Amino acid sequence: MSIIPSFFGGRRSNNFDPFSLDVWDPFKDFQVPSDLVSKETSALVNTRVDWKETPEAHVFKADLPGINKEEVKVEVEDGNVLQIRGERNVEKEDKNEKWHRVERSSGSFTRRFRLPENAKMDQVKAAMENGVLTITVPKVEVKKPDVKSIEISG
Repeated sequence: MSIIPSFFGGRRSNNFDPFSLDVWDPFKDFQVPSDLVSKETSALVNTRVDWKETPEAHVFKADLPGINKEEVKVEVEDGNVLQIRGERNVEKEDKNEKWHRVERSSGSFTRRFRLPENAKMDQVKAAMENGVLTITVPKVEVKKPDVKSIEISG
């Protein structure tokens, strides 16, 4: 008796591999009508940002493949909100070309992050390398309390 029924792509096997790339995909040819998906929404969804806090700074890394640094704006608003904005332009269509699939998103995107009070918002630095935007926001140094040792007599 087969573990995988015949309606899964006609493949019968006693070895089931849930991570196999050779599986039947019922949504393979499913296309969402373009008028139902906002280009701004699709670009926003695909703008991935990591935020980590180190002892010295808050560090943001955003994946922005195919976008030049001139197309991205990094801003501070309201004193403690970091904003990343940009736009991924649509590739121009040629009437002699036939598109089979369009999966790369285009349009504008905006991401906002409210930073804690320990962020030095006046010293934010940003750099773009290989499609990755890195933003570094230094932190205010936490002063260690002065501790004075008192000798106990007796």
